[in-house]
Amino acid sequence: MTNPLYVAIDTPYLEDALELTKRIKHHVGGVKLGLEFFCANGHHGVHEVQKLGLPIFLDLKLHDIPNTVAKAMQAINTLEPAIVTIHAAGGRAMMEDAKAAAGAHTKVVAVTVLTSLDDHDLSRVGVPDSPDAQVARLAALAQEAGLDGIVCSGHEVKAVKKLWKDGFFVVPGLRPEGGHSGDQKRTVTPRQARDDGASVLVVGRPITKAENPDEAARAIVGTL
Repeated sequence: MTNPLYVAIDTPYLEDALELTKRIKHHVGGVKLGLEFFCANGHHGVHEVQKLGLPIFLDLKLHDIPNTVAKAMQAINTLEPAIVTIHAAGGRAMMEDAKAAAGAHTKVVAVTVLTSLDDHDLSRVGVPDSPDAQVARLAALAQEAGLDGIVCSGHEVKAVKKLWKDGFFVVPGLRPEGGHSGDQKRTVTPRQARDDGASVLVVGRPITKAENPDEAARAIVGTL
């Protein structure tokens, strides 16, 4: 993957997504379309963005019983996404069925611990371990299930890379040097994440909310 930067286009509005993709497409490796976009626009919206020529990362975070997730994966196969997310917390059987149902050219990656969570948040939902320990545990389970990789924060990617040398690691919640973290609690810079082993760097608001998104994307790529 020559350009690891994927831009998170977190909007329910198709025209906004298309306009932003047109502005940044020459300086990014792909675009991430999340739940709000997919719920508002469905397959049609994804197809419209695909026409602009960039790989699509469908960040749907599928999490249900194995049969339901497998059928959901089959339903999006016609979109031929480059990457799709599921939740590692769904368990090994769910992850195995999701991977088996995915298209041959789609990387299936498991979300481990959301970048908006910290130790306190994990404790409140019954996880007594640190984010580092929980990510390592779920990464091992994802590897056993035959997935391509995981989603984790830049704080964990270096350690997990040592355990899963050929894994595919998606790192969201990134902020350029000096950038505001917003609702993200475990952030690093794109350069640090790349140096530590990230395969894909997901950046949203520092690009999408910039006065000049194209220049913001170019500046981030220039640091890699």
